[in-house]
Amino acid sequence: MKPNREIDENQQQAAEDALCEALVSLRDVNDCRNFLRDLCTPAVLQAVVDRWQVVEYLESGLTYRRINELTGVSVTTVGRVARFLADGYGGYRTAIERVSLKNAPSSH
Repeated sequence: MKPNREIDENQQQAAEDALCEALVSLRDVNDCRNFLRDLCTPAVLQAVVDRWQVVEYLESGLTYRRINELTGVSVTTVGRVARFLADGYGGYRTAIERVSLKNAPSSH
């Protein structure tokens, strides 16, 4: 959070909720891509994309060093992503599971 910003915890929660509502209102990948490109600077968007790649590489069992070599993401950041993947709020895990279900072959 910005150090000189006067916002209490309830206001912060409401602002996060508003952003999350905007995200879940998007209908498809193209909507989401356009929203993120409008919302984020190119550097911030690249950092978010890099972290998602780190999640995928961690799930496939690659070492922190190998992930660093493939992505350029620092080993420290890879470690942070790994910690949140294991003991965070569950957001990474929810996304992984839902993307996996969406991409699973149909049993029909």
